[in-house]
Amino acid sequence: MAVTFSDLYTESGLKSLDDYLSGKTYISGDQLTKDDVKVYAAVLEKPGESIPNASKWYDVVSSHLAASFPGKAQGVRISGKCAPVEAAPAASAKVDAAAEDDDDLDLFGDETEEDKKAAEEREAAKKASSKKKESGKSSVLLDVKPWDDETDMKKLEETVRSIEIPGLLWGASKLAPVGYGIKKLQIMLTIVDDLVSVDTLIEERLTVEPCNEYIQSCDIVAFNKI
Repeated sequence: MAVTFSDLYTESGLKSLDDYLSGKTYISGDQLTKDDVKVYAAVLEKPGESIPNASKWYDVVSSHLAASFPGKAQGVRISGKCAPVEAAPAASAKVDAAAEDDDDLDLFGDETEEDKKAAEEREAAKKASSKKKESGKSSVLLDVKPWDDETDMKKLEETVRSIEIPGLLWGASKLAPVGYGIKKLQIMLTIVDDLVSVDTLIEERLTVEPCNEYIQSCDIVAFNKI
């Protein structure tokens, strides 16, 4: 099964290559293959000492290729950032002559099915990321009713506001009369729809211990998308 390396022009890409080469001399098997040359062409320069496995592998491949280049190299550098797929043809100049002399040194091999699949997956991931939208929000008004007229409404509100959930923001509140001297708490809250369910908030937090010491029931008075 083909191995995929990406972003070999970045430190993170080279680190991935370095991890793969741990305990290995070549990319595939125990001798130089087209896989080594293809990856070599995508690495713009010799990795530093902080990436020892890739650096050692680079030297090994370089020594194999050196015999195919009798002239004295002056040294060139490729500037600018480019995508990995474009980097391989650009860097292929350093091994192009070897490709003519040795069938194993083929820098322009046909794209494999694995390469095509990897490219399609990267493109799909980019499109999905660009289409991702921020989750919607809603504004909710709750009626929170006490057990009787002797319930400490200040403690009741403190208990309600003590509930902290990612995506939940408590807002303004007031006490409204119900009858027979009993008052209810009306409180606003803003929620992130994907993170907070108002029904779950009521059933699993507001009307169970310890909140139910002060709260008899809760009702949704208004629910509006923001």
